[in-house]
Amino acid sequence: MRVLIIRPEREAAALAQALAARGHQAVIAPLFHVQVLHPPEDFAAMLAACQAILITSANGARALAEASEQRSKPVFAVGDATAATAEGLGFHSVTSASGEAAALANLVRQRLDPAKGPLLHVSGADVAGSPAPDGFEVKRVVLYEARQAAALPDSARAALAARAVDVATFFSPRSSDAFVQLVTAAGLADACRAVSAIAISPAAAQPLGALPFARTVAAERPTRQAVLDEIDRLPPPGVQSPRETMTDADPPPDSPIEPKPVDATIVPVRRGLGVVGAFVIGLVAAVIVLAAAVLSLPYWPQEARTLWRGPPTAPPAAPPPAAPAIDTAQLDAAKRELNARLDDLDKKVRAAANTAAQAVPSDNRPAAPDPAIAELRRKVEALENKPQPEADTSALKTEITALRAAVQSLDQTVAGQKASVDKATEAATASTANEQKALAAARGSAVIGIAARISAALTAGLPFTTDLALLQPLAAGDAKLGELIAALQPTAAKGVASRASLAGSFPAMAKAAMADDLADDSFWQRLLGKLKSVVSLRRVGADVQGDSVEARLARAEAAVNDGDLAKAVELVKSLPPQTSRATADWLARADAHLAARHAVDQLAAQGVALLGSAQR
Repeated sequence: MRVLIIRPEREAAALAQALAARGHQAVIAPLFHVQVLHPPEDFAAMLAACQAILITSANGARALAEASEQRSKPVFAVGDATAATAEGLGFHSVTSASGEAAALANLVRQRLDPAKGPLLHVSGADVAGSPAPDGFEVKRVVLYEARQAAALPDSARAALAARAVDVATFFSPRSSDAFVQLVTAAGLADACRAVSAIAISPAAAQPLGALPFARTVAAERPTRQAVLDEIDRLPPPGVQSPRETMTDADPPPDSPIEPKPVDATIVPVRRGLGVVGAFVIGLVAAVIVLAAAVLSLPYWPQEARTLWRGPPTAPPAAPPPAAPAIDTAQLDAAKRELNARLDDLDKKVRAAANTAAQAVPSDNRPAAPDPAIAELRRKVEALENKPQPEADTSALKTEITALRAAVQSLDQTVAGQKASVDKATEAATASTANEQKALAAARGSAVIGIAARISAALTAGLPFTTDLALLQPLAAGDAKLGELIAALQPTAAKGVASRASLAGSFPAMAKAAMADDLADDSFWQRLLGKLKSVVSLRRVGADVQGDSVEARLARAEAAVNDGDLAKAVELVKSLPPQTSRATADWLARADAHLAARHAVDQLAAQGVALLGSAQR
């Protein structure tokens, strides 16, 4: 399944790895940015006076580790993930309540004595209440702040718009409420109809009723493992089921229907005979019928020829006595030439019909009049104006008049059909333009969806070969997409180091870099370098001033933890040359991450550009 994770980046990366191990794909879109705060001035005294420390989140464990080097105080954590984070940071005595605040209060009541001293609760700025039971003195200290994003992250927006999300996870009531607000503001509430919402507790599921999720499920236990189990119990994507209300019960068993993968494809445009083809056939048929009628006129019955020609004119009372002989051979030759011209005109119309689609000018300019028709008119006028005796040429004039009428009718028919061709061409052009816009919109949506999936893979440090392969059919004829595919291809098989892993490996790299920062090869400098490679004693934080290696590394580490990897890389690259051996591997992985992230950002921008072109 494709799972949307809205947790802060560190927790999101860890959850994405757990989902990948179960065969799911993660779409990471943090709604909160965790900012570590400076401890109060009396923090050291508070820490020394307390008998134990209470931690209600993994962020609290990290903030405590940055605020003090003290690791010997007993730590009571609300859940297993928080306890594991504290143990990883070096705290010696960590106990997990494996539940919520009530479970932590119960554990404190069983293990601690109120008479032995106060408790120190390390929390965030927005945490309300105390996890300690009544009778204990609790001193709360705020060491971090989770700042909510002003708008829905681009990765979440693109994934929801492309219907590329099957499940969304929620680990606190605040994150659920923030998601509802940002999705509603982005106008994507309707996109949640096919999404299942999995909350860590009933309290976290409560605000989700404002969105039309396919189902809303609260985990049986308030742990990350229970959330993962609920995801595994969901029916495959595409299986329809009624919307569930908030419940702790197991969801229905998996449906046997196989899920249908949603891949980015382009539906080919079907082409048939079309308007132009139908018109050409009609034009050819009309010309053939009209030409046959004109050519067969001399063989019609007298009654039919009378109807065609109209009532005959009365002959003169008596022919002129001295009428010259009619040149019948010349008249026969003129008739034969007229018939030949009509035959030639019929052949030209047939030839034009076979290539009508190509013969219509692209700019719809009127075609030049057919030379054959002009020549036919000239011959007819010559015969009509030839001086002949009135009595003997009346029938010929009548026949010539009929021929002129037939030619004029043919000319009008061709002109009318030309106008129909122009209208049909305009309609076909408009239809083609609409089809092109629809294709561009489909390509743009597909590119945005694939960019969101690759972005999630980069955040989790996972391969993205399959997602990149989906771009191949979309890149035909698009040089920009081809360049972006080529840029991402070298790292697709193995993926790139996630920002969380780069932040986790930074302290070791910094320790080695400080050990290599020696001014000379004296005995004491070498001894100091050996000590620095074993014990890390350096200042940390974004407020460390100066241009020393220690100060730059401190600011770089703060930038990595704040999500500004580009700034951290710039600071590390500014270190003296003697530190290059220690920083080379970290910089190579960081540069690969930044290059891949830049390519994915360009990919999403290209998808947006395609959507914009489809709307114009």
